[in-house]
Amino acid sequence: MKAAVYIQPDKIKLSEMAKPVIKDKGAIIKVNGCGLCGSDIVKIKHQLSSSGTVLGHEIVGKIVEIKSGNPDLKAGDRVVAGHHVPCFTCKYCLNENYSMCRDFKESNIVPGGFCEYLFVSEEHLNNTVFKIHDSITDIQASFTEPAACCHRAVKRANVKLGDNILVIGLGSIGLLIGQIAKHFGAYVSGCDLLKERLDIALDLGFDNTFNSIGTALTSAYYKSTTNEIGADIVFMASGSESSLPLALSCIRDGGTIVVFSSIASDESGFANNQIYYRELTVMGSYSPSPSDLSESLDLIKRGIIKVDFASVYNFDNIQGAIKDTLENRIIKAYIKI
Repeated sequence: MKAAVYIQPDKIKLSEMAKPVIKDKGAIIKVNGCGLCGSDIVKIKHQLSSSGTVLGHEIVGKIVEIKSGNPDLKAGDRVVAGHHVPCFTCKYCLNENYSMCRDFKESNIVPGGFCEYLFVSEEHLNNTVFKIHDSITDIQASFTEPAACCHRAVKRANVKLGDNILVIGLGSIGLLIGQIAKHFGAYVSGCDLLKERLDIALDLGFDNTFNSIGTALTSAYYKSTTNEIGADIVFMASGSESSLPLALSCIRDGGTIVVFSSIASDESGFANNQIYYRELTVMGSYSPSPSDLSESLDLIKRGIIKVDFASVYNFDNIQGAIKDTLENRIIKAYIKI
């Protein structure tokens, strides 16, 4: 089969690879397409994966072979699959920190998403593989996992009716977070450097968008829209280090900052005294639970989450998709396999 194989430092090469087989239980999925995740870009940009790795995990496809005790799935089913599976019994899982579960971190689809066929285990079939309704396109379905990440973040932040929410960074994650927060009844503002993204956010239902023009001016404008109080919750969906002081300037006293992106520096962070004296809550949110996957797929089906901003690339142009993403020419790439 064909697979897009990562070659250090920054190349993806289409190569022939042995098709995976079922040794005991599990299924083989013929991949229809796979979204290009920001984490894939980070791994390529910072050489975090070894040569020979098949990246990608936001997959949609069809089961072509299955050996399973799960009566709800069969060959021919069009499905999405979450790539990690928690154990549900460890300390992390019992405290709903599913993405910290060691089984979660060690489990994966094999060999990855950017290939023609992949293997999923029985544990995947029982917890993170879901049939797709006929009304949902492959491109829409491929957003199940990233939307689930965002759904979990919004739930963890306890977004409520009437909350003032600020989303910093209107890439695909920021656009998803904003739509989900609107579904929870919040008043949602979005901030980005690119006018095109501000316009897309408004089309998707954001209440207000504005350009980032420096911390002082941007926070002054935002606070003027909240009776000078600030945001109840700030979602940081930008990989820029400048988003940290902006978040601190825009959050109200007693508010919550949700960190939903990595930045280049491991040394940067929020000032201790700001957190202490202002009684701020700073939380990270990373990956979803199986229930988040199911709920996000339902939100996509119901039209609550819209993903018209995706750009489609053929498999043999995956390198072009990566280049366009790095140069901010697109918001989100879907690779048609």
